[in-house]
Amino acid sequence: MELHSNSSEPSNKGLLERFSSSVAKAAGSSAAFLLALATVLIWAVSGPFFGFSENWQLVINTGTTIITFLMVFLIQKAQNKESMSVQLKLNELISATKGASNRLVASENLSEEELNILHEHYCAMAELTKRTTDLRQSHSVEEALKETEAKLSEADK
Repeated sequence: MELHSNSSEPSNKGLLERFSSSVAKAAGSSAAFLLALATVLIWAVSGPFFGFSENWQLVINTGTTIITFLMVFLIQKAQNKESMSVQLKLNELISATKGASNRLVASENLSEEELNILHEHYCAMAELTKRTTDLRQSHSVEEALKETEAKLSEADK
């Protein structure tokens, strides 16, 4: 994928991707909120003119249901893209940082159980760091694993 020289936007984005990005950006704006608020206020003020009929209620219910249904998919598409972008940036930082554990590259693909195990190891690493006198000293996942294994060995005795 080729990038424009002065832009972070890819040059060959498809029509749907451009459309969904534009709609997601617009939907999150103050103008979109004000438009939605104005629509609801106009609908509410028009109630007496329509006798607060079922059709009057049906207009707002149908409109908001359709918009909500479509926005769920647009927001999820934007969220998926954003999440992948963040994961790639984190993977780059991990792989470029000396001493960082490469086991975390693509950790989003691990199972929930595997993520919980890694979480426990990082909790153990946090405990190691708390016990040191120099709070700026760092520890690796491997040190946390050794500490956990040592504790388990002591518990087995």
